[in-house]
Amino acid sequence: MRGDKTAMRVGCALLTAALAASALSGCGHKPGPAAATNAGDARAARVVAVESRQMQGGATVSGLLISREEAAVGSDLAGYRILRVNVEQGAWVKQGQPLVELDDSLLKAQIAQQQALTAQAQDQAKRVADLDNLGVMSAQDITSRRLQAKAQEAALQDLMTREAHMTIRAPVSGLVLERNVRPGDISSVGGATPMFRMVRDGLVELNAEVPQDSMSRIRIGDPAEVSLPDGTIVAGRVRLVDPQVDSTTKLGHVRIALPVRADLRPGGFARATFTGVSPAARSVPETAVRYDADGASVAVVGADDRVTITSVKTGRRSGGYVELLDGPPAGSLVLLRAASFVLPGDKVTPIHGAESAPVAAAANPSKGG
Repeated sequence: MRGDKTAMRVGCALLTAALAASALSGCGHKPGPAAATNAGDARAARVVAVESRQMQGGATVSGLLISREEAAVGSDLAGYRILRVNVEQGAWVKQGQPLVELDDSLLKAQIAQQQALTAQAQDQAKRVADLDNLGVMSAQDITSRRLQAKAQEAALQDLMTREAHMTIRAPVSGLVLERNVRPGDISSVGGATPMFRMVRDGLVELNAEVPQDSMSRIRIGDPAEVSLPDGTIVAGRVRLVDPQVDSTTKLGHVRIALPVRADLRPGGFARATFTGVSPAARSVPETAVRYDADGASVAVVGADDRVTITSVKTGRRSGGYVELLDGPPAGSLVLLRAASFVLPGDKVTPIHGAESAPVAAAANPSKGG
């Protein structure tokens, strides 16, 4: 009997303790998980406004290095043997410098003969200088001698001009790209292959192929960084923007002027990045754009703080920002990194400011207080 009473007292004590613990739990200040979940359905998320800002050019294109202007060197005379070649390809020459000498031995003999004929004709013309209207000789004979003297003088002048052209000189200063002549060759006029090809003043530029949607953003004078295959970076500037686009490839051509350098060789490959500041464009931080199977999009926060997913078309990238070619207007609020964790229609508590500010501290003001 006594044991039964003791067991009943222990049971009552345990029940009382359990009820007390439950009462204390109900009066505590820390909410349970369920209470925290029901406190609100809006999560804190950092937002930024779509703004109009100046973007660096950023477009990267490729193309071939070409001579800004080439000079083809050939002979004005045909049928003369090449006596001497004075330069090799790769040589730097000055305007007027002798490049090729033709064999003028036969021409010199012709000049000597013509000089004798000219002197004889001039003597005959002098003898009739004062015989006009005297009846000693007919007017026709007098005129014939004078014309003969002039014809011989013209023939001599032609040979003397040929003599001057027996030395083929550089038409411009620059770099000899190609040599196609050897001693013993016979000179020709208007041949398919010139004796030399030269780069005027050694100027080489990049003929870059640019997509048509980027052509309108490139201006003459814009700076560009040109990357060579060995990693060398050369500073250039846009010299010419082609007014037309290829109807098949939809590519246009932009000429980028480059400084005179020995490592810039026509025919070589290079890439160019346009670095100039272009007109202002709608842009958002790159972290505001998310990509999925449907393409690029941003999460727009409306006036009611609810999220709408909007598709966008992106353009240039610079300094952590990306241009919006199509999408929400300037001034719209878009989510930053939190855009990956929201669904259309979700409600958020917008937090404005730089992305570097800690979101956790904004969501929990009591921290560190």
